[in-house]
Amino acid sequence: MSATDQILTAAAAALDHPDAREVMRLSTADWLACGIAGRHEPVAQSVRALVESEGGQGQATLFGSGRAPARAAALLNGAASHALDYDDTHFAHIGHPSVAVLPAALAVGEMQGARLSGVIDAALVGCEASIRFGVLFGRAHYQAGFHQTATAGAFGATVAAARLLGLSSDATNHALSLVTTRASGLKSQFGTMGKPFNAGIAASNGVEAALLAQAGFTSASQALDGMNGFLATHHCDGMAEQQADPWMLSISHKFHACCHGLHATLEALATLPGTDPASISAIEVITHPRWLTVCHIPEPQTGLQLKFSYRAIVAAALLGHDTARLDTYTDALCHDAGLVALRDKVEVRADETLAETEAVVRIETPGGITEAHHDLDAPMSVDSRKARLAGKVAALVGEDVADAIWQAIEADDLSSISALM
Repeated sequence: MSATDQILTAAAAALDHPDAREVMRLSTADWLACGIAGRHEPVAQSVRALVESEGGQGQATLFGSGRAPARAAALLNGAASHALDYDDTHFAHIGHPSVAVLPAALAVGEMQGARLSGVIDAALVGCEASIRFGVLFGRAHYQAGFHQTATAGAFGATVAAARLLGLSSDATNHALSLVTTRASGLKSQFGTMGKPFNAGIAASNGVEAALLAQAGFTSASQALDGMNGFLATHHCDGMAEQQADPWMLSISHKFHACCHGLHATLEALATLPGTDPASISAIEVITHPRWLTVCHIPEPQTGLQLKFSYRAIVAAALLGHDTARLDTYTDALCHDAGLVALRDKVEVRADETLAETEAVVRIETPGGITEAHHDLDAPMSVDSRKARLAGKVAALVGEDVADAIWQAIEADDLSSISALM
């Protein structure tokens, strides 16, 4: 059995796991809230202008308003939902599955007149495939500069679109073969509009490849693992360190509106007893070395930089600022005298024995040292995850819209989801 067939078989098996299905429903609510909140961001407006200029038959709903051809809708909705960088992540391959896969699934689902449950099932299989392809590509692929959200995500988007179109096994393989020559996206775009655009590219590529395969388009049989194939040309490890259980069970949802590299630290901090910031003499954060080049801006000057600063985010949390709220991250907070004074008591150091999902926090006061550890990969029950996400969704879009999102998902109502977008 080829690597592609193994991945497709394992991805489809996720449908047999009730918890995986429920996690995908939660990710759908999370994705919708991120897209609704991000629809007015500059990257979303720029892509909207492009989509509207092209015209075409309105097959699928756009975040903000209007409809467009499925491929164009996937492009805009992927970019808009990743504009705030507040969507789910999977650390097995370091990618954002939902923002690549759900826009493709929704666009094709609307085009096909599918039920919401069908869209969610296709998205589950697509997200699972995205992660499994990402694991196959490996860390060498990511370290070489490829953005897995865009590359692995395009494969997952193709799988979801192919499922909703009812493609045969052969046609699905042709679609995946074709997407090997379309999957693209570089980490050099991080910190620019290009990063969320990468998610849109992945979603659009998946829709395009699946629609072409439906129309009879054929492609190379060994485009993934043959000579000059994707694995050989994209710095891929080519070793699938897979697992039997669905990878989606360990998806990491963001509960703080900042770089995911900071989240283990914030979660550890939250488990410590309340401490008077004035009594703190020193704070130590211990993290995996890779994050020191990602989110360790020592003295952030802007709200955006605050999202990538261990020292400042720890100070903000200890001072009672809500790190889940988008409006916490302001230029003014970076220059607040109290925050700066506490920030300067924070020391950050690396420990390569920690996993990328782990962090340790130590706080020293006259009463002694308190310490906490957190691992983002620690199991989280579906109920706990839902409770955390309910608070996040409400904070992003308001109680009324949040209630409407949950009601639409429970009612299996795709038209209500489209209306909310």
